[in-house]
Amino acid sequence: MSKADSAKDNEQTPVVEKAAKVADNNEAHEHHFEEANAGAALTYPMQCSALRKNGFVVMKGRPCKIIDMSTSKTGKHGHAKVKYTGVDIFTGAKYDDMSPSTHNVDVPNVKRDDYTLINVADGFLALMNESGDTKEDIKLPEGELGETIESEFDAGKELLITVLTSMGIEAAIAQREAPRS
Repeated sequence: MSKADSAKDNEQTPVVEKAAKVADNNEAHEHHFEEANAGAALTYPMQCSALRKNGFVVMKGRPCKIIDMSTSKTGKHGHAKVKYTGVDIFTGAKYDDMSPSTHNVDVPNVKRDDYTLINVADGFLALMNESGDTKEDIKLPEGELGETIESEFDAGKELLITVLTSMGIEAAIAQREAPRS
């Protein structure tokens, strides 16, 4: 087939067929994303030199609270380095990391909310926020905190449970007796 013949074939292709091909191609490239939250990011960047003790940072992919940090002076040809130690806010695991002070690190968005305890059943807490919405997907914490929550609830005390949320993880981290109104 010569160039003239192929050009003649292209001219003979109806505009409708070309439009259909373009539409099919566009549909193949369309992406649909499902969102489970309001679009808030799990983390945000912060310059390493701006981190502070008792602040939060992502270490080894986990949200951590900084418990110690130190800055080294610049070397002959290098940058100042920041060495920081953090504790995982959910597991208590300890991590160490070092980064140039001018580089960005991820800082987790951490949210702390208080809920009224409604019930304890099957290892989960039934909680209610101030607007009356219930939440039943928080596990009863293991160890002393879980035992205290269960025993004080069984004793008839009205409890407030503090729930920490970060990077898609939620956990009850504290309890206290609700104030009498």
